[in-house]
Amino acid sequence: MTEAGGTRHRPRPIEELADVHDFLEEVRLRPGMWVRRSSLQHLNSMLTGYRVALGIHNIAEPFDFWNPGSQGRFSEWLWQRLGRHSSLGWAVEIEREAEQAGRPAMQVFFELLDEFRASDQQSHDEAAPGINTPSEPQQPNAAE
Repeated sequence: MTEAGGTRHRPRPIEELADVHDFLEEVRLRPGMWVRRSSLQHLNSMLTGYRVALGIHNIAEPFDFWNPGSQGRFSEWLWQRLGRHSSLGWAVEIEREAEQAGRPAMQVFFELLDEFRASDQQSHDEAAPGINTPSEPQQPNAAE
């Protein structure tokens, strides 16, 4: 992945990461360091552990990959994107898709993750048109 200047950003110390997406960007930079044999099933296990740690430590963080009682928002999006549902999970299905296309599974995962995040952001923007963004200064309340 590249930053705005077109240069690849450098790995960050783990204590600088803010959420699961920051962690995944580190995986994107160096998948071989984080994920054995670049297996999405191993990545899925890591993400499940991440989610369990959030729950154990009572940390409220949006998490798209698995939540107790549901497969998670990423899986639901993926099933719509692929036009089918699977009880095997997102990692197995993306590995199958990648194998059929003759492409590295990790590369396909990150392309789908980018697409998911872009569609999620677009859905969020469309759902909340009245929310001020940083470029829109808030108007003072006349009652104040």
